[in-house]
Amino acid sequence: MLPLTSLKTVLSFLLVVGSPVFSIPLNTHTTAVSLAAKFKAAGATNIVAGDRARAQALHHAAKTGKYHANASITNVVVIGYTIQVGIGNPMKHYGLLVDSASGNTWIGADQEYTITSTSTGTGDAVAVSYGSGNFSGQEYLDTITLSSLSISNQSIGVANEYQGFRGVDGVLGIGPMSLTKGTVSNADTVPTIMDNLFSQNSINSEILGVYFVPVSEEDPTGTLTFGGWNNSLMTSDITYTPITSASPACNYWGIDQSITYGDSTILSSAAGIVDTATVLILIATDAFDAYKNVTGATLDETTGLLKITSDQYSNLKPLIFTIGGTAFTLTPNAQIWPRSMNSVIGDTSGNSDDIYLIVADIGNDTFGFVNGYTFLERFYSIFDTTNKRVGFATTAYTESTSN
Repeated sequence: MLPLTSLKTVLSFLLVVGSPVFSIPLNTHTTAVSLAAKFKAAGATNIVAGDRARAQALHHAAKTGKYHANASITNVVVIGYTIQVGIGNPMKHYGLLVDSASGNTWIGADQEYTITSTSTGTGDAVAVSYGSGNFSGQEYLDTITLSSLSISNQSIGVANEYQGFRGVDGVLGIGPMSLTKGTVSNADTVPTIMDNLFSQNSINSEILGVYFVPVSEEDPTGTLTFGGWNNSLMTSDITYTPITSASPACNYWGIDQSITYGDSTILSSAAGIVDTATVLILIATDAFDAYKNVTGATLDETTGLLKITSDQYSNLKPLIFTIGGTAFTLTPNAQIWPRSMNSVIGDTSGNSDDIYLIVADIGNDTFGFVNGYTFLERFYSIFDTTNKRVGFATTAYTESTSN
């Protein structure tokens, strides 16, 4: 089992205003809630295998329209950002993993659900598979509090059984409502957190701003901004790209992008997804092989990651993601796993100077790519349901050398 490392949780709430790039009415409420980066050991040492299993499960679910879980799934490492969510009255706080590839919110993993005066059991069963874990249980309607925002009668799953989650109480699903299809008995879909915030007039635009501080920084936190974004956290204008029309990526926060390494194209325009709960950047096998060749990296059997020498690191070129006509560049430092955290990925050598790359092979019969949070840590992202698009901008951490 991997060591469990819990990084400092910082809770601060602030009111932010909309960006001038996209006009938001003056009476729009935008509330930001802080996140904390956490590492949870869930019984495996290979992050690549977990991310790949998740991508394949998400791809299969979207193709078949079946997002519920029936099969037993091997536990894998879960690493991500958590948010403190208040549920019930009197309110109890739960630490939930932020997941942009799920529409369901559920609790009952580390901390059990407490029934309060606002809890209503529907009698319906709920179950969701993530590839890297699953849960099943009963649906409740309850009041959810996010800083100054309150959501009444929000559908939540209360887990009776779960796999692949440790160190968190459950999941906050920020994906499209279509991802809840078939997850709750006697219901086609159920409204998500964002849907209800919008329909209950807590926010005027169904927009979520996501800001992650890299886990290698001294204070690795982040912010979810409900109803807009925080322009002060960006160092560039926002580039928007529409949700891809390609299936099945279009069912998620799916976009089209191409990738070049230096001057060499390694991935022509392809459809994939943006996923806060995937750790790595996963790319198609032919693109991965091209990246492996141009970097000179070798595949490390223990971690499943590409490994390079210090000399090869010195010669790394920029990895450029072209999205919506704009180049978003991962510097050489942004392409490597934080060396101080090598033990988390299963490196048993004890050498904190070993250098691993955060780009991995996505495998067969799946998306063209998945931009996980090792990509998202370097950019501000905006998930805009109202206008069916995803936005990106650079931040102060885009060119950080903390890895």
